[in-house]
Amino acid sequence: MLFGISPLFALLPLILYIVLAFKDINPILNVLLCVIITAILTNKPLLGMGAVIAESLGSFLSLIGFIILLGSALGAILKKTGVAENIVRGVMKKIGINTEKKAILSSMVTSMVLTALLGTLAGANAIIAPIVIPLVAAIGITPSALAVVFMGAGLTGLFIGPFSPQVVTIMGLTGLSYGQYLVGAGLPVTVVCLVTTYIMANRIQGETKGVYAYENVENIDVDKKSTQEATRATYAFLISLTLLIIYGIYVKSGASYAVVVMFTAAIVTGIAAKLSLNDIFDTLVQGASRMMWLFIMFVLFNPFITFIEESGAFKALVDILEPLLASGNKIVFSLVSTLTGIFGIGGAAVAQSVVMDKMFKGFVQDLGISTTLWAMIILIGSQITSFAYPEADMLGQMGLARSKDLKNMVKFGVVVVIVNVLLVFVRSFFG
Repeated sequence: MLFGISPLFALLPLILYIVLAFKDINPILNVLLCVIITAILTNKPLLGMGAVIAESLGSFLSLIGFIILLGSALGAILKKTGVAENIVRGVMKKIGINTEKKAILSSMVTSMVLTALLGTLAGANAIIAPIVIPLVAAIGITPSALAVVFMGAGLTGLFIGPFSPQVVTIMGLTGLSYGQYLVGAGLPVTVVCLVTTYIMANRIQGETKGVYAYENVENIDVDKKSTQEATRATYAFLISLTLLIIYGIYVKSGASYAVVVMFTAAIVTGIAAKLSLNDIFDTLVQGASRMMWLFIMFVLFNPFITFIEESGAFKALVDILEPLLASGNKIVFSLVSTLTGIFGIGGAAVAQSVVMDKMFKGFVQDLGISTTLWAMIILIGSQITSFAYPEADMLGQMGLARSKDLKNMVKFGVVVVIVNVLLVFVRSFFG
């Protein structure tokens, strides 16, 4: 450390990162500033940062960033070929939209499914919003209720999608297979969030009906026939994705397998829609470019966390927390680590997961916390932050739903936080 100061000072850039994450600052600039400050505090040569970045390009975080790029690229293919629209219309028609409750339920399923397939909340809901809004508006669904649906159901797609960045990250950190992750963490959290979302969406629908309403909405026919190419591409996408997922589970593939899945599904879908290879790859690049900022952010975030870890800051922080957790009480540890993740660590969920794992992994081993419980804690601690604060994810979904009702969104977020903390509390009794 610079001037031999305490390793705890290396946590100051992390605190700065968390503060700036909730401000109107470019996320790449945020991480870059914090990397530089951390490098200075830990006596790293700034002129040698090129080598550090080169090494970071081969890190786990960079792989996750690349998977996010491919998810956005796949989304662009699904939109261009009409597959995304087919999936939306298919779900909406299957469940039905002839009552408010059915409209809310079908919107939830549509949002969750597409988010799970693409691994991106904003990208998936941006695709479905222009189709869903006219359909549910005709039933009288309010923007306030639909914003809750997009936020609550959409995020759950990230909890269960086999190649969503958060799922891949937690599997990588814990060593769990996809099936183990689903049973131990993904599905329980998803069920709790979906039930809460459905109840709150219906409640807010009742409270806001007649107060807020969609105006000047275009008419969309849910029974519209898709083109032959779009239908063929939809079947090609769903079949190829299903087979790839089954094979991946069978061979217990790692995070890198997601790259194969994304590329293969995109190319197969494009070919089935009779796109030329040039069109397919032009579309892939165009779609991936939208998330390039996040990839760069993750490349920079790796040395940021590595510098802090090498300084001994996380170990020093754990030593301070040890008296609180020295009782060996799994319940206390579970609640403290979960609440620290939700309220104490900001920024991208994947980055939050890595920080939580670095901070608390020692306690997890010492207390005999089961891997599935730890996976649930990481999932809730990193993802439920989006519900705890009115930040980018929450405001983004409000924008897509054309809602200005922040009050009800904050209420919804508070309820989601409470029920998930209760879930961890109950789960901690079972190790």
